[in-house]
Amino acid sequence: MSTMKPIVFIDGDQGTTGLLLNQLLAPRDDVRLIQLPPEHRKSTAHRAEALNACDVALLCLPDAAAREAVALVRRPGVRIVDASSAHRTAPGWVYGLPELSAEQPGRIAAATRVSNPGCYPTGAITLLRPLVDAGLLPPDYPLAIHAVSGYSGRGRAGLDAHEGPAAHEAPAFQLYGLGLDHKHVPEIQAYAGLAQAPVFVPAYGHYRQGIVLTIALHLRLMRPGVTAEHLHTALQARYAGQAFIDVQPLADNASAERLDPQALNGSNRLRLAVYTRPERGQVLLAAVFDNLGKGAAGAAVQNLALMLGLPP
Repeated sequence: MSTMKPIVFIDGDQGTTGLLLNQLLAPRDDVRLIQLPPEHRKSTAHRAEALNACDVALLCLPDAAAREAVALVRRPGVRIVDASSAHRTAPGWVYGLPELSAEQPGRIAAATRVSNPGCYPTGAITLLRPLVDAGLLPPDYPLAIHAVSGYSGRGRAGLDAHEGPAAHEAPAFQLYGLGLDHKHVPEIQAYAGLAQAPVFVPAYGHYRQGIVLTIALHLRLMRPGVTAEHLHTALQARYAGQAFIDVQPLADNASAERLDPQALNGSNRLRLAVYTRPERGQVLLAAVFDNLGKGAAGAAVQNLALMLGLPP
């Protein structure tokens, strides 16, 4: 690594994640951000030069293009944070969710290849992994995960559809992934510690950014004696002292409460909550966060900081 300011290159800096990364990194005085002029952004030769000249490359590209970018890196000292889903379960890549375990920040700090988590998996895994680790949630529990994201989760296509000339035709709400084969499912299964794939039902709303993700549980399907209090305590214990994750107080009479998917927009924060109806043995786990923040660019900056030994 350079003895001066570490050099960071964003490959794909005109997409939703790349643009926000630019905004987050440009004011910092502890990294040197290099960019390609517009006429060179799609030039393989110029991209290869920049990729091999930097200390850390942040890839904000479609999956196929991300794989191509990795193949262009020849200099051994170049480290990569890939924000695509191309390498999230790939051998040799460290999963870039620092809160996954006590050891994960150290793994990320030492890694040369880090795969940034997906937006939806960030919410699902942070809710589920502590419960599986604590033996409270059976790994083969029949899970169904529901999530609604702002349209920026679609990338440029979402911005064009909802902010372009035909924005008046954009639907207010739409479910997708109805083939039950969303690309985030293997990632959720792998890092939540699940024995089988969950049902995952994502949706987009007619707002720019922000996610609400919920997972309903029936206590009768869990180990005898497990209560909502046990689940809440496990989440609190796992995330105590974490800078970017807040666990809300247990809510057993929350009829008047609402979850605003935009509540944490513009931040790298993640808010977790447990709701319960004890007499029915029902529990609802919930996560709220910015799909472009903790779900994408904010997480990438968090990983970059760990890799370079800098403040987040």
